[in-house]
Amino acid sequence: MRNAGPIESPTDPFASVPLPTSSVSKKPRIEGLPPGVSRDIFGPPERQEPRQAQAPSASGGPSGGALPPAPPPAQPWPMAGNDSGRPAAVFGQESPREHPPAFEPEPRRRRLLPGLLTLLLLLAVLAYVVPAVLMSGSVLRGTRVSGVDIGGLTVTQAADKLRTELAAQLSKPVVADIGGKKDTIQADEAGLELDVVGTIGQAPSGFPSPQEVWRGLTGTTELEPKINIDTSQLTRTVEGLAESVDKRAQEGRVAFSGLTPKARQPQDGVLLDREDAVKRIGDAFLRGGGSVVLTLRPSKPVTTPGAVRAALAKAKQAVAAPVTLTLDGKQAQVPPAVIAANLSFASDGSGGLAPQFDAKAALTTVESSLVSAAQQPRDATYDIVNGKPVLVPARTGRGVNDKLLARDAEKVFAEGGDRTIPVRLGAVAPTVATSEIDNLGIKETLATFTTNFDCCQPRAKNIQRMAEELDGHIVKPGETFSINDVVGERTLEDGYVEAAETVGGRLVSIVGGGVSQFATTMYNAAYFSGLEDVEHKPMDYYTDQFPAGRDVALLYPESDLKWRNDSDNGVLIKTAFTQTSVTVALWGTKRYDKIEAVESERRDFTQFRRETSSEPGCLSTTGAQGFSIDVTRVFHKDGRVVKKDDKLTTKYRPQPQTTCTAS
Repeated sequence: MRNAGPIESPTDPFASVPLPTSSVSKKPRIEGLPPGVSRDIFGPPERQEPRQAQAPSASGGPSGGALPPAPPPAQPWPMAGNDSGRPAAVFGQESPREHPPAFEPEPRRRRLLPGLLTLLLLLAVLAYVVPAVLMSGSVLRGTRVSGVDIGGLTVTQAADKLRTELAAQLSKPVVADIGGKKDTIQADEAGLELDVVGTIGQAPSGFPSPQEVWRGLTGTTELEPKINIDTSQLTRTVEGLAESVDKRAQEGRVAFSGLTPKARQPQDGVLLDREDAVKRIGDAFLRGGGSVVLTLRPSKPVTTPGAVRAALAKAKQAVAAPVTLTLDGKQAQVPPAVIAANLSFASDGSGGLAPQFDAKAALTTVESSLVSAAQQPRDATYDIVNGKPVLVPARTGRGVNDKLLARDAEKVFAEGGDRTIPVRLGAVAPTVATSEIDNLGIKETLATFTTNFDCCQPRAKNIQRMAEELDGHIVKPGETFSINDVVGERTLEDGYVEAAETVGGRLVSIVGGGVSQFATTMYNAAYFSGLEDVEHKPMDYYTDQFPAGRDVALLYPESDLKWRNDSDNGVLIKTAFTQTSVTVALWGTKRYDKIEAVESERRDFTQFRRETSSEPGCLSTTGAQGFSIDVTRVFHKDGRVVKKDDKLTTKYRPQPQTTCTAS
C-alpha cells in the first residue's frame, strides 16, 4: 500500500495463535493493555496469574526489546445449532441467564383494535335505538288480548279494535238453571263490560326497554282482558229472576168472603238465594259464559193445619150475631157484615192464628150513633180554594177509644162469651196539629208534573191508589220524604192489585205493579221544585212515556224514592188523577225563578235482541234500543244561573222484543 511502512513478519508465524489447552479452563493471559485500561477489569489481583517474561523482540520492535501485546484469542466460527443470539461472555464474569424476548404487537394492530370496539358498540346502540324509536308511542309489537293483536297500534286504535273484535267474545250469555227452569241472562243484564283502559294498561307502551324491543321483534305478549261487572245491575237482574221463581211460604189464614169464612192452609215455599245467585252468575260471565245452577232455599210456614181448623171454627162464631156497643145508655150494633169486613185470623208468630179486628174502620159506620160529628177530632190540613192553599185547622175531639175496642172485641172473637161491649170515650187528639203546619210558608205552587197511562188497566188502579194515600201529606223543613216509608208495602188489603212491572229487566206480575209511574211523576215535581234528590234508581229500559234520564223504578223494599225538603218552608203534596193520567203538585215558597233540565245528546246506542218464550204468564214486549244520556239540573234566579247539580248519567239497557208462543 502507498505510504505504508514495511511489515515485519514475526519470528514464529504461529506464535500469535493460541495453542490448545487442557480440559481445565484457564483465564486467558493478556500481555499488555491499551493505554488507560487497568488490569483490575480481570478481577482482584490475587486471582490474576503471574505474568511470564516474553522473548526478546526482533529487530524493529519497540524499544526495550518487548513484544507487542498479544492479540485476543480467536473465536470459533458460529456453527449450526449454536445460539447465535446469545451475548458473548465478559471476561472474568459468568454468562448472563438467557430471558425470552417480550411480545410486542405490531403498531398497526394496536391502532385497529379500539376502532373495531367502537364500531361494534355503535352498531349495538343503533340496533336498539332504531326499533325502539319506531315502537315508541304505541302498544308493544306482538301484544295480544285473547287472540286480538293490538301490537303496534296507538292506545286509541287498540281500544277501538278491542271494542269491535273482543266485545262479541265477551258477550256470551249465561243460562241459569233454577229448579229445572232455565233462564238466559245476557251480558247487558249482568252489567258486564270490557274494561278497555285497564286491559290496555297492562300492555307495555311508551319508549321500550331493550328487553321489550327484543320481545317485540322475536316474541308475543299475551294479556288477559279485564272485565267489570256492575254488581248493582246484576243484583236487580237476580231480583227479577227471584220474582218469577220465588214461592214464599204461605202462612195459614182465615178471612171472609161476604159472611163465609175461607181458610188458607199453610204451605211450604222456596226462595232463590239471591246473594249466592249474584256470585255464581258473575263468576260464570267471567269464565266466558255457559250454564250455572242456582240454589233455591226452602221456606217453611210457622202456622199449622190444626191452628187453621181452630181459627175457622172461631170465625164462624164471630159472625153468628152482631156485637153491641154501649155508651151512657146509648147503643150501637156492629152487624155481622161489618165484623166480617174488618176481621181476619192471622199468624200469631207462635204457630197459632189470632183474630185481628180493625176497630177504627168498623167505627166509621156506627160511631155517629154514640158520638156526634161535632165532637169528633179533625186533622189540620190545607184545602186548595180558588187556586190558593187555605189552612184548615186541627180540632181535638172526643170519640170511642178504638184501641180498647179492638182489644175487647178480639177477646170475644177468640174466647166467645158476652157479645155486648161497653166502650169508653176519650179525648182524641188530631194526628196533625195546626201548629205543625201553620206558618210553614205554604202559599204557592212550586212545580206540577203529569204523566199519562192507558185506561182501565190493573196498573192504573195501583197508580190511583197511591195518589189517594199521599194526597195532603206535608213534609216539614229539613225532613226527608220516602214513598216506601209513608205508604209501606203494597198489599191486596190496602187496595192494590196485581199488575205488570219491570223488575231487573224482566216483566213480571206483582201486587202494586205500575206504581213506578207515580214515583216518576213525583220525582219530576220535586226535581222542578228545586228539592234535594236523596235516593232514586232509574228504570232499566227507556219508555217514551217518561222524560229520558228522569224516571224512577219503585219496588218495596228494594227501590225507593226519597227527596229532602231543604228549604225553610213546608211542602204540601197534592195529587189528582183521571182514568188516563196522574198529577203531582208540590206547594210551598219558591226559591228560584226557573229550574231547567239540560240534556245531552243520546249516545252509545245498543241494539235490542229478539226472543220467544213459551213460559206460562209470558208478557210480550216491543224491542227498544239502549242508550246513554246526561241530564244536569240548572237553577236560575234574578236572571242568572246560581247553581248547577252534578251531571246525572243514565244508561238504558236495550229492551228485548219478546214474542209469547204459549197457547
